[in-house]
Amino acid sequence: MPLAAWQSLSSTAAAREVHARVGALPAALRSAALAWLRPERELAEELAATDPAQPLHGVPCLVKDLFDVAGVPTRAGSAFLDRARPTPGDSTLVRRLREVGAACAGKTHLVEFAAGLTGENRTFGDCPHPHFPDRLAGGSSSGSAALVAAGVVPLAIGTDTGGSVRVPAAFCGVHGFRGVPGHAFIRDAVPLSPTCDTAGWFTRDAADMRVVLAALVGGGPTPARPPRGVFLRATDLLPAADSVLDEACARHAAAFCPAADELTRRGLLADWSEAVAAYTATVTREAHDVHQNWLAPYREHYDPSIWQRFTDAGKLPEETLAAARAVFGQIRASFAAYFATHDFLVLPCAPLPALTKAQCTPEVRRSILTFTTPASLAGLPCLTVPVALPGGLTAGLQVLAAREDSPVFTWWLNQAAR
Repeated sequence: MPLAAWQSLSSTAAAREVHARVGALPAALRSAALAWLRPERELAEELAATDPAQPLHGVPCLVKDLFDVAGVPTRAGSAFLDRARPTPGDSTLVRRLREVGAACAGKTHLVEFAAGLTGENRTFGDCPHPHFPDRLAGGSSSGSAALVAAGVVPLAIGTDTGGSVRVPAAFCGVHGFRGVPGHAFIRDAVPLSPTCDTAGWFTRDAADMRVVLAALVGGGPTPARPPRGVFLRATDLLPAADSVLDEACARHAAAFCPAADELTRRGLLADWSEAVAAYTATVTREAHDVHQNWLAPYREHYDPSIWQRFTDAGKLPEETLAAARAVFGQIRASFAAYFATHDFLVLPCAPLPALTKAQCTPEVRRSILTFTTPASLAGLPCLTVPVALPGGLTAGLQVLAAREDSPVFTWWLNQAAR
């Protein structure tokens, strides 16, 4: 049901509809995706309090459980965070949603501490794909993407550090938006890596994303000419990428822009060659610094693999971190040069569609990071658009621009809605 249809419902009917749709979910999806659901009466009251003049008035939304909601524990996908960290009042983004008329209907589960791309969670269960239960929804914003794809709400909030909006949006076949690091919307969320963390959100279709972007980000003036951009193929980044996905993404992107010329393609790929290593070193070290006072007393409550990653990162030598900082600088300079002559860049979000549990290996994780880390290191905003694949699975294209209020995003969504 599109956003406008939700807005046409009475507050009582909208609250009842959210609860009915949650109740209709398969039990495995409901328990793995939904962290907390606002009681129906309270949700109806919150929806009724919105002003019809607000752009998102009467819209029920879900919020990833990294953002604080007053009176509700924040667990960040873990078994213990609510004991280690007090939950203050509403996060900045939650307050902003209320200011533009949306009502928080609940909170969503995620990969523990947002430290993964697959949707796996030892405590609350691996989040299944809403339409292919033998596959996973992707992560770390797994619950938010899955519940939008399932039609429970028209809008859900996520975060993206190394692809945590882009990957589940691509896997679940919804639209996603990743903002920029340091924005007020992310500064008071539970951090993974302050250097790379961003806030973001999901909608089912282009028209809804256009409305939400205007409400939460705004947009630059309509360009006087069609914006200029190029696309990279999945096989440009990873020759072993799924061939069906590669062809589908290339066909979709070609409707908006040409393929990158050889000089541009080689230059970008050369500049990104160390992106995954630099990202991994920086993010895990910052995660260690965030968690260092919890790692010992709460060791048994962490997912063991996440505890090990965070702990090991505290031992990284300074020369490794310095090399990572240099790669960050190199990639940002490369994108600055690119955006001097282009308005956007398009590339797939991942080299393969939604994963089975057996595919969730370190090697596959690294292959996905090859696609997502360039934008993460550059601190760039991204629009994710779904691409249909044979058999009903989906891929996603990430549209990178220089600013989060770039008119490129509205232009792309307008073209897609035609």
